[in-house]
Amino acid sequence: MCRPTCLVLAVLLAGCSAPADSPTAPPLKAAGERPQSPTAPGPAGTTTGTDWPCFLGPTHDNVSPETGVLAPWPRDGLRKVWDCELGVGFAPPVVAAGRLFHFDRFDDNCRLTCRDARTGKFLWKFEYPTDYVDRYNYDPGPRACPVVDGDRVYVHGPEGMLCCVRAEDGKELWRCDTRAKYHFQQNFFGVGSVPLVDGELLIVPVGGSPRGPRPFDFRLVKPDGTAIVGFDKKTGEVRYAKGDELSSYSSPVIATLGGKRTGLYFARGGLLGFDPQTGDARFHFKWRARDEESVNAANPVVVGDRVFLSECYAVGSALAEVKNGTVKEVWTDADKDRSDKSLLCHWNTPIHAAGFVYGCSGRHTEDADLRCVELATGDVKWTRRTRSRGALLMADGYFVCLAENGRLSLFKVSPEKYDEVSHSDVPELEYPCWAPPVLSHGLLYVRGKGRLVCLELIPGKG
Repeated sequence: MCRPTCLVLAVLLAGCSAPADSPTAPPLKAAGERPQSPTAPGPAGTTTGTDWPCFLGPTHDNVSPETGVLAPWPRDGLRKVWDCELGVGFAPPVVAAGRLFHFDRFDDNCRLTCRDARTGKFLWKFEYPTDYVDRYNYDPGPRACPVVDGDRVYVHGPEGMLCCVRAEDGKELWRCDTRAKYHFQQNFFGVGSVPLVDGELLIVPVGGSPRGPRPFDFRLVKPDGTAIVGFDKKTGEVRYAKGDELSSYSSPVIATLGGKRTGLYFARGGLLGFDPQTGDARFHFKWRARDEESVNAANPVVVGDRVFLSECYAVGSALAEVKNGTVKEVWTDADKDRSDKSLLCHWNTPIHAAGFVYGCSGRHTEDADLRCVELATGDVKWTRRTRSRGALLMADGYFVCLAENGRLSLFKVSPEKYDEVSHSDVPELEYPCWAPPVLSHGLLYVRGKGRLVCLELIPGKG
């Protein structure tokens, strides 16, 4: 059975709407709590780091430009700044303009909560009702993290509800029930792709299909030309709906390939290349396991005109190159035995550094390890047995790895060997810790079951 760690989510409204204080809009304040202003991210005139407003950070690759990472760590681990209780779900937080946003489920409501990023103080909440049920009886909370764009925040729930709210106070601006509008069949673990802002558009993987009952075998579900939907980010109006693919648990990215800005979505059937402003398809590179219960979840990794893909169910990794509007294979793991495949990433997106790709390989906890792979050839340079899947963040010449059991480790970025500097358990974290770590203004945010913890990774910035 496929395990629902493919993160990295029936509602009240059908179709798209832009309510203005309608009776169906939920209250924006928590009982007994008043919205407050966040503290500033740092003293005036100082450099305190960078915001982390979307999935995998501002460059969409889980690489931070911040420097001054504490190494080695104190014997008892990094200093805890604050922590808070969460609902159910698997999404990481995001940070922008001194505020931290996280998206979880509490009882029968999906809830976006805004806090002061430095203190954890509650500022406001936004909720909408949901009756989403996971097909494999795992937590029915959000898989996709919020996206902050200026004065707006977007959330994409496990049932397909797309909402835009005001960042200042959580007031709803518009929403669209994508399942009602495009009739996608429920994927194994609900909706999990994180939307992407491009100019005036909000690009959302929907993966609609012809109306009718869900086939017993998900491989029989057919796309209907609504793989990618481009919404006007301010009004929620649909600008395009195109692409013959179904959705996955990967999220779209934009890169320049062959001199053209290209949207990339590692969809259920493979890599879809498209024009991000029109939705017009440019190429399709088929890549997925034949098993019904398999998904693509890691984001594509772009290096120049080449795109690295990885999944953990059967086919493994592939490197494709885009030239003159066409895509061709450079190398793949397709014909290798499982033990010889270069990298099998589950829900974690690997990270590229200086010609090498680093990531966690393995479908299950017991067969997981960390690996360094040469990008050009797929050759494995080193392997570190971990028996725990994890997600990486790169900063200042180091990788921070959050294992699913709550252990944090710090090791050097090196293709020569696994060179660990420090490790420690985070006592407040419980399995499963599947959300990737987040670094913003020197503070490291990590989440596990029901709790978010803020740690000081770069002293003096937070």
